[in-house]
Amino acid sequence: MNLSRIKTIQEVTSTKTNRVIYWMQSAQRIHYNHALNYAIELANEKNCPLMVVFNVIPSYKEANRRHYVFMLEGIKEIEHAFRALKIPFKLAFGDPSKNIMAILKQGDLIILDKAYLKHPRSWRNDLYKNIKDQYTMIEVDTELIVPVEVASQKMEYGAYTIRPKLHKQFDAFDDYETLPTYQGKYIELKSDVDLNSIKDFVKTLPIYQDVLETPYFVGGYQEAKKRLKSFIEYKAKNYLDRNAPGEHVTSTLSPYLHFGQIASLEIVHEIKKAKEENLIDQAIFDGIFEQVFVRRELAFNFVYYNHQYDQFEHMTEPWAYLTMDHHQDDYRPHLYTKDQLEKAQTHDPYFNAAMQEMIFSGYMHNYMRMYWAKKIIEWSNSYKEAYEITLYLNNKYFLDGRDPNSYTSVAWNYGRHDRAWTERPILGKLRYMNDKGLERKFDMSKYIKYVESIKK
Repeated sequence: MNLSRIKTIQEVTSTKTNRVIYWMQSAQRIHYNHALNYAIELANEKNCPLMVVFNVIPSYKEANRRHYVFMLEGIKEIEHAFRALKIPFKLAFGDPSKNIMAILKQGDLIILDKAYLKHPRSWRNDLYKNIKDQYTMIEVDTELIVPVEVASQKMEYGAYTIRPKLHKQFDAFDDYETLPTYQGKYIELKSDVDLNSIKDFVKTLPIYQDVLETPYFVGGYQEAKKRLKSFIEYKAKNYLDRNAPGEHVTSTLSPYLHFGQIASLEIVHEIKKAKEENLIDQAIFDGIFEQVFVRRELAFNFVYYNHQYDQFEHMTEPWAYLTMDHHQDDYRPHLYTKDQLEKAQTHDPYFNAAMQEMIFSGYMHNYMRMYWAKKIIEWSNSYKEAYEITLYLNNKYFLDGRDPNSYTSVAWNYGRHDRAWTERPILGKLRYMNDKGLERKFDMSKYIKYVESIKK
């Protein structure tokens, strides 16, 4: 593993390490998890026990039943896997910094996987304040191929500015090693949460319960691997047609990446292998690589260096705010309330279908996400109102909402990582999309039929 992934937050010198504790939170997986590998290596090297802890938060901001069920399906899978690997694993429940603080009394060295968003970063900061000068604390960046602080030390303007930096560093961080065998003693740990009945447990949580789990996505690494295999075997050869909403040639892996159930580096390795086996050509490989590497890591760069990534006043560029100011008073032929938009009660069948796909499946075709967000801008009283409605719906229904890609994708509709276009009413110089463009480029009847089928 490239040592630049590892950042020592604080180091406390001691003659002997009592226990290595790995607080698993962002990287909810065993495979391609540099933080887990490093924790095992340290425990073996120091000849001391290892404990892996995952903390279930009773009520995460904007997370609901759909999100919790999917996440815990993945956690249940790794709980069984850790048992098979004879690695002590504990599910904690409650305030993460307090729980980890209590667990640290059993050890003196803690490994954390890196956080990028505000709330997970605040948990780690709270823990650091509590344990200052008491325990060794090490952070490992494993959710990105090139660690966020190595790729760039500032918020990048767009893909074209970060791409050369990422490509230059790729080989140095193509560094995954197989999971080491844990050599310490195995102890069966008592968890705070019983996952034998995930749905019953989730019903007890103080969260919004009305957004039900989706039958179209099951959480966990094994399901992610199945989808990746199916994508490579049956869909990837048509990947250059990925923008067509009715063709279904995308990987649908974003929910699994969101919860850290599969690593982007593993996806890259698998598509590399597919290219070597002539299952896909260079152009298709380049297209997938751009999305899973450059565009994804650009999104993480945005939220990491812009702490106000989810605030309308701070999420885009000066030119975009200027054009919105100029067009705020433009006549809007259609205006819809948040409730009407959420209930898909608009005059536009394509918007309505996209909204229903989101509600019923927890997913929306990537091209339709752009169209859907652009229409909300056109049909709202103000740009700020449109942004807040979009983020609300995005975070409520999408399994991959509330993550760096998601916040960045919403901001993109308002000019972030984009450029000024030909000026139009309402949108100004923001990129414009309309129903005639959809009909000209794609067979939209296929998409409409698909959405109707999943509603049954």
